[in-house]
Amino acid sequence: MDRAEEMEMATEVLVPVLGESISEATLGEWLKQPGDAVAVDEPIASLETDKVSVEVPSPVAGVMGEHAVKVGDTVQVGALLATVDAGGSAPAKTEAATPAVTAAPAAAPAPAAAPAGDESSDSPAALSPSVRRAVLEHGLDPATIKGTGKDGRITKEDVAAAAANKSSAPAPAAAAPAAAPAGSARKEERVKMTRLRQTIAKRLKEAQNTAAMLTTFNDVDMTAVIEARAKYKDLFEKKHGVRLGFMGFFVKAATMALKDIPSVNASIEGDEIVYHDYADISVAVSAPNGLVVPVIRDAQDLTVAGIEKTIGDFGKRAKDGTLKMDEMKGGTFTISNGGVFGSLMSTPIINPPQSAVLGLHRIEERPVVVDGQIVIRPMMYLALSYDHRIIDGREAVTFLVALKNAIQDPTRILIDL
Repeated sequence: MDRAEEMEMATEVLVPVLGESISEATLGEWLKQPGDAVAVDEPIASLETDKVSVEVPSPVAGVMGEHAVKVGDTVQVGALLATVDAGGSAPAKTEAATPAVTAAPAAAPAPAAAPAGDESSDSPAALSPSVRRAVLEHGLDPATIKGTGKDGRITKEDVAAAAANKSSAPAPAAAAPAAAPAGSARKEERVKMTRLRQTIAKRLKEAQNTAAMLTTFNDVDMTAVIEARAKYKDLFEKKHGVRLGFMGFFVKAATMALKDIPSVNASIEGDEIVYHDYADISVAVSAPNGLVVPVIRDAQDLTVAGIEKTIGDFGKRAKDGTLKMDEMKGGTFTISNGGVFGSLMSTPIINPPQSAVLGLHRIEERPVVVDGQIVIRPMMYLALSYDHRIIDGREAVTFLVALKNAIQDPTRILIDL
């Protein structure tokens, strides 16, 4: 077969349409290397957009051809990413990989013998951004970590396990003097910010520069919600197939408070204030590359069970990297739960063009006065950051008090008080 026939069999893989108003992305990771066998619709690359990571599937079955771009490159929608040779054979991997790996003829057989997983482990550039960051944080050598991901790639769980083994293993006493010279060397490594992290930085700074931002605080006694959860969590999970958490109560309580104080659910467009008769609640969830904020649509119409199901689904798919663009758009109010990470108090930043964000924090037993007696209660600090241009202090405080009353007496949520 001549070169022309091979080119005819090669199928181009282009950057897909990424969503409304998104014209470019960053190549975050190659999931297939030249010479790897590829099935139809199997992901071959991961693209990082301003909001989520998107996997690019192969349009045909065959063998991975040449990469047209490198990890970290910015690519436009419709640009060439790579080629897939339909009907190609696996030995093509050796031919494609050898020139890139080494220029020495004697070393040419080595790449063919090395598994794809070893290449990912030994090369920091081949690691995904989140895994690379975790490796740097723990001070580990990627070559010493056994990858359990697809094709032997290293995952964040692999890094965590390696770090745990490193910390639990006793250091030999005789090794201390030998390690001193290496320890004295000061090292730095520069890692390019992911597109998602760049977008987060830009939007947060934009919010600080644009909004007249102010934060007001309150605290809430979590006794009633904790008791309700303990009493009904087993029945709830059996009936609805999802665990009963605290976020369901807070989202539902927030929708009720937003209905009473509509300015907290509003936004500014030019010289107009836009009021919404619906509550699309953005909930911050953790993803491998940072926090993402999917939206619970029409949360005011959902039950606590419906809210918990939606949040659970968002959390799972955020970790898997399968959240869709449309699920990140819009939102009229945001709830961020820093308490799951142990935060006692914070001043959250508004998510533009929204005008307010509610910060939840860890539950901590503290002495409080109830009916003239000092008692120990599980308390949580609430923080509402708001745009003072359209929300007055009275409205912000009234919103927090309404939310607090609903959480301290969950019956209010059932009868809409």
